[in-house]
Amino acid sequence: MRRTPLAVLALMTTTALAACGDDRPASPAETSPAVTEPAAAPAQEGPEAAPMPQQEASTSGIQGGTDSWHQVANTADASLLGRLDQAWRLGRAEAEDGGFARQVEALGPLADPNAAQTGRIQPGPGTYRCRTIKMGRRVEGQGLAYVEYPWFACSVELTPGGDLVLTKTSGSQRTRGLIYPDTDRRAVYVGAQAWGADEKTFPAYGDQAERDQVGVVERIGQTRWRLVLPWPKQEAKLELLEITR
Repeated sequence: MRRTPLAVLALMTTTALAACGDDRPASPAETSPAVTEPAAAPAQEGPEAAPMPQQEASTSGIQGGTDSWHQVANTADASLLGRLDQAWRLGRAEAEDGGFARQVEALGPLADPNAAQTGRIQPGPGTYRCRTIKMGRRVEGQGLAYVEYPWFACSVELTPGGDLVLTKTSGSQRTRGLIYPDTDRRAVYVGAQAWGADEKTFPAYGDQAERDQVGVVERIGQTRWRLVLPWPKQEAKLELLEITR
């Protein structure tokens, strides 16, 4: 049975935790945001979509059976990580300038670009709760400068093939992908989203460009992680998925 460096690292962190969700109002719309523009009347949260079934993982690995995210992410998506600092700076500034400085400050380490800690970088296998925060507008003049969603369910799974899989299992926008080793302060996530209650499976990374996601996973507390997605395909300049017990 194949045991990659990723699997070894995951097994060493049996204090595990897993990742939870986000939700975008723009693609088969997710539930309404908990925080919206000051002038906008927030809509009520809609019913949560049924949990997504877990997909079978081959013992030979998925997404190419490699431990290197560079071999999986396409050039365009990989380049977004090179603009991570810019996404942090512009996204946070736009949220604060839009009247959400208090909400951003209340996020604490979650919204601090320098909060990443060394050790136990990846959440270990298990179940988690997660929520999505979006800062900045993907297109100037369109959408909200800050959106904060409620908590959803997430999981982290170590497959027989040694892949560490992060899944947002509930909500109308559900994320699934692999966590790859990168540096001593971050891992890299490569995955895709399922949209709406009608979709019962997750698209594979690369099948639909508008669903693809590439970001970094960082530990920001004892049992707290975040997935940072710079320049996501919809709505925001920066998207954060908080992952905790």
